[in-house]
Amino acid sequence: MSKTQKIYNFMGPRKIMAAFSIILLLISVGSLAVNGLKFGLDFTGGSLVEIGYEQPAELGKIRQSLEDAGYPDVTVQTFGAATDVLIRLGETHDPKLGDTILAKLQADEADQSLELRRNEFVGSQVGEELREQGGLGMLLALAMIMLYLAFRFQLKFSVGAVLALVHDVTIVLGLFSILQLEFDLTVLAAVLAVIGYSLNDTIVVYDRIRENFRVMRTGTPVEVMNNSLSQTLSRTLMTSFTTILVLMALAIFGGSTIHGFAIALLAGIGVGTYSSIYVAANLLLLLKVDREDLIPPPKEETEVDEMP
Repeated sequence: MSKTQKIYNFMGPRKIMAAFSIILLLISVGSLAVNGLKFGLDFTGGSLVEIGYEQPAELGKIRQSLEDAGYPDVTVQTFGAATDVLIRLGETHDPKLGDTILAKLQADEADQSLELRRNEFVGSQVGEELREQGGLGMLLALAMIMLYLAFRFQLKFSVGAVLALVHDVTIVLGLFSILQLEFDLTVLAAVLAVIGYSLNDTIVVYDRIRENFRVMRTGTPVEVMNNSLSQTLSRTLMTSFTTILVLMALAIFGGSTIHGFAIALLAGIGVGTYSSIYVAANLLLLLKVDREDLIPPPKEETEVDEMP
């Protein structure tokens, strides 16, 4: 015999969860308006040099050495470990800038061997184009998702899913704004991946909601939501848990290149799992979805008469 499915009252605290989501959105939007995003080299233009030290680096000494060498607008910081140093400079067209900086710093650190790990340059015009095209790409993705869901389900489901995705993306961007984490192309790719992940989870929940609206003839919309969310809960949690384990490994051991990517996905999957349960379904209740929106029209009598 199959084990009876336990039904959780997910929609009981829906007003509290809605208030919580609104607070998170207000904080995120406020930070984005005041602080903005800390755009990385891909979007702002400039040069980035990564130097590996054998011993913990002295950032003040490195900064002063580079300023004395003629680089006044230099930013020096460690990343991950005290021996990994990122050096950012304004736009310059010197393709050998990394070698020049390495030679300068190596002369100051005769007791250890330094390693040039990265030397990147992006022009300011290219960076601006990437920023605009990335934003347009995200808006286009949301528009296409809305059209797909309107065709696959129903307009109310489409609106609910897209608003849930906007909720997820806004909170992830707000996190990067509040913590002033670098936002580059890899993070933008992670945000788009968050859209895909959250959408997939939402579609699974919506599909079960649609099915239960047709099966549970006497159930209220709240009861249908609770049943649907309870039936998909194990799948949602297991998928999120296994994905988070991989992303934690990437964030810890993946290095500076994909650190932002992993952080954005970690935040996005956490928020996306929450929104699949408490935002996407809650929005359907606010939009007053009911059984009549989903029950297919009755067949014509001529079609019924064709039965053998």
